[in-house]
Amino acid sequence: MAPIHKNMIQLTGADRNSPDGDELEDVRLLDSYEDADEQADNYNNLSNQKRIQVRITGMTCSACSNSVEGALKSLNGVVKASVSLLQNKADVVFDSGSVNDDDIKNAIEDAGFDAEIVPEASSFEKSSSGTLVGQFSIGGMTCAACVNSVEGILRKLPGVKRAVVALATSLGEVEYDPNVITKDEIVEAIEDAGFEGSLVQSSQQDKIMLDVIGVRSKMDVQLLEGILCNLKGVRQFYYNTTSKELEVLFDPLVLSSRALVDGIEEESSGNIKLHVKNPYTRMTSKDLEESSNMFRLFMTSLFLSIPLFLMRVVCPSIPLLYALLLRQCGPFMMGDWLKWALVSVVQFVIGKRFYLAAWRALKNGSTNMDVLVALGTSASYLYSVCALLYGAVTGFWSPTYFETSAMLITFVLLGKYLETLAKGKTSDAIKKLVELAPATAVLLLKDKGGKIIGEKEIDALLIHPGDVLKVIPGTKIPVDGVVVWGTSYVNESMVTGEAISVSKEVNCSVIGGTINLHGSLHVKATRVGSDTVLSQIVSMVETAQMSKAPIQKFADYVASIFVPTVIVFSMLTFAGWYIGGVLGSYPEEWLPENGNHFVFALMFAISVVVIACPCALGLATPTAVMVATGVGANNGVLIKGGDALERAQMVNYVVFDKTGTLTQGKATVTTAKVFTEMQRGEFLTLVASAEASSEHPLAKAILEYARHFHFFDPSTTSDIKYPEKEPKYSGWLLDASEFCALPGRGIQCIINEKQVLVGNRSLLTESGVIIPTDAEEFVVELEESAKTGILVAYGSVFIGVLGVADPLKREAAVVVEGLLKMGVRPVMVTGDNWRTAQAVAKEVGIHDVRAGVMPAEKADVIRSFQKNGSIVAMVGDGINDSPALAAADVGMAIGAGTDIAIEAADYVLMKSNLEDVITAIDLSRKTFSRIRLNYVFAMAYNLIALPIAAGVFFPLVKLKLPPWAAGACMAMSSVSVVCSSLLLRRYRKPRLTDILEITVET
Repeated sequence: MAPIHKNMIQLTGADRNSPDGDELEDVRLLDSYEDADEQADNYNNLSNQKRIQVRITGMTCSACSNSVEGALKSLNGVVKASVSLLQNKADVVFDSGSVNDDDIKNAIEDAGFDAEIVPEASSFEKSSSGTLVGQFSIGGMTCAACVNSVEGILRKLPGVKRAVVALATSLGEVEYDPNVITKDEIVEAIEDAGFEGSLVQSSQQDKIMLDVIGVRSKMDVQLLEGILCNLKGVRQFYYNTTSKELEVLFDPLVLSSRALVDGIEEESSGNIKLHVKNPYTRMTSKDLEESSNMFRLFMTSLFLSIPLFLMRVVCPSIPLLYALLLRQCGPFMMGDWLKWALVSVVQFVIGKRFYLAAWRALKNGSTNMDVLVALGTSASYLYSVCALLYGAVTGFWSPTYFETSAMLITFVLLGKYLETLAKGKTSDAIKKLVELAPATAVLLLKDKGGKIIGEKEIDALLIHPGDVLKVIPGTKIPVDGVVVWGTSYVNESMVTGEAISVSKEVNCSVIGGTINLHGSLHVKATRVGSDTVLSQIVSMVETAQMSKAPIQKFADYVASIFVPTVIVFSMLTFAGWYIGGVLGSYPEEWLPENGNHFVFALMFAISVVVIACPCALGLATPTAVMVATGVGANNGVLIKGGDALERAQMVNYVVFDKTGTLTQGKATVTTAKVFTEMQRGEFLTLVASAEASSEHPLAKAILEYARHFHFFDPSTTSDIKYPEKEPKYSGWLLDASEFCALPGRGIQCIINEKQVLVGNRSLLTESGVIIPTDAEEFVVELEESAKTGILVAYGSVFIGVLGVADPLKREAAVVVEGLLKMGVRPVMVTGDNWRTAQAVAKEVGIHDVRAGVMPAEKADVIRSFQKNGSIVAMVGDGINDSPALAAADVGMAIGAGTDIAIEAADYVLMKSNLEDVITAIDLSRKTFSRIRLNYVFAMAYNLIALPIAAGVFFPLVKLKLPPWAAGACMAMSSVSVVCSSLLLRRYRKPRLTDILEITVET
């Protein structure tokens, strides 16, 4: 077994002697060459030497990798061999005249492992399975400059398609080609840049984190190691003895996560119990750990700084204590020794994080707040040390400013702690969403015949598609699925926003996270993990919080030049006061007691350095966007990104689709009139048979109306023989062939060897069908009463009309009027005829109507509004709305609509309530008002604080800001910006009674 190292056990073999031996990451393939670049170049220059990579299967621990490496190095002709356990690869440099590729492959196989030569071109070919998306935790970022630095590094990596980094969450999302670069290489790139990096989760499910219960001794650890080494499909595992966490890398094609957990528990005879750690819960614990660490640093610094403050302020008033401090002890007084000792601990132990962060920034060619803190505190500390040494040598004792350095670090740490707490509050929305899903589920166990033989409680994260789960009353449904047994009522308010319980019976679909209220249910899992509705909502909110609003580009630009500008301004401040003092430009009375012009100027310069705050600018936008997306999710409005949030507040037009958006999407047939000798029942049967193959809502309404007529109208008579169809309509539908749906016009098919046309006027007239005058007048009457006329022809002869009504949503008219009050112009676009569209528009109060628009033409309508620079929002629900949703500046999809429409939209209105259109625009406006306020505060703070710190007003009002006070101001500025963004959590969506009172913002 591997030795214990820093309370961690690396069961599978990172190099214990490497600098990163206590980390999961193994030594990179090329690490051994980085210190010998010249030697590697010589290898490449020799014509007989060749370099290949070999993919190795079967390695599970360091002994395996050492065995392979030894086998390769023993081959005559192998010059260099490096084996990476984590990447399951070997990098080999060899003399092609002495050994060939097959010899190397055979050597690895002789050692007991499977080997495959990686083609040279494969590193540059696109993965056949497409790209993967990984989410990485990035520690050590302090401001926008750090974000820009990390993003730049990630985007330059080969194989990386997209990289977005969020300061507020300390997360990065990277889309990459797994054939070109691995997630471990991405982590290494982050760490090489000087930051802490780790993978949180990836779209490739090959890693699991487990809490381990039952491991109490080294024997238990050995047992765990033996079980994992014998499990087929385990690539690597790592156990942390401190946190009791087990991390396993496994091949998902060979071993499932549940089989992994079950295998360990069974092999340990139940002595070891495992629980899956939710990645979001892990992120929460890391946030708590960060805030706890920051609080610990602050309290330690405060504990050491208080004596310094007392020695400076209180002790001179207490003769006995002051005499002790003035007592000579070697070259210095006792008080000087104490100050130096206390401040050195604060400066270099507690303040070490500022030096490390500053070094990371400078190493990457950028600057941040840590550079300013390190520069200011170091200047104060070094000056005080030099003043002591100078006094010991010359006997001239200048005042020291040790307490300035210590108190400055203390106040900055206080600000960082408060900022960490505040930033944690911005992600509360995701935490609440994650908590909706239950932690465990009851799995029903079946025998080979499908008979239930028992049940077992498992982690909800281990559920597989096809599992049958038992859900008792009062518990949450674990995943999305279908009811296979039982009846009950389910509270789906978390998705629909409706408090009314929904009846569920066999074959009804259920959503994970919703609450089963009454009877027991057996639910067959259909969508698990990241595919569930709840996970997709969480993912959408998280992606939105990761995105950057265009307005943030301004902050990024300012951050890139802010610190150098401040340093230059600080140097000018020092030069101005020092040179002015030497030339006698100000009186000597201004100097501090026992001070000189150098010290006087230095204090102003340090104040300038430490009072400047680039963090406030960097946090102004992302914190507000995070809170807004979370608030939106809580109110049923999912926002896909900061750019969509920014555009929504500038919307000039909102274009509504009619069917399913303004209307309820529940069409019902209200009238059926036959204009020939055909029986009414025969007419309805003919139309229903033609529409049976259609998925259109109107088709379903016609089918239901005809079925009701057939079974409940006793006067129905017909000589037609009905072939059997699907059970609901069996026994009375006719056979239809050559069915064809004609978008925007209707359908056509063949019944009894005659063509049947069901649709609008254009469909019939294009087919040469003559519409009688009385039928035309009847259709006009329907259209003028906001109903749609469906015309029917059989064998090129017009036979009848169906009148279909789709009731308006109750809130439609109020929402339209509310938009007008907000200064937004509503527009309705529909494929329906002009009269019906005009009647519906009149009822809801829309004056701009575009009727008879084909699905492909809706996007053109959007572009026509955009030509004059207007910002256009589109609200739709169907597949035919997708082009328009994509073309609009802001696409809003009704949550009950199709997946394609939701994919194309920027906003998803989960409750399918038009009031949320008002909410989306109102929330966007309030968010960007808050962002502008944050920017105004951040800019005003720096514009006012810097001149005060530089002493611009000192000649007039004798106002001098000590460096420690300047540091306190700097710390509080970023905290105040985050708290300002947190005020958005108090947002309340406008109520129906308030909507009409909304006025245009000026």
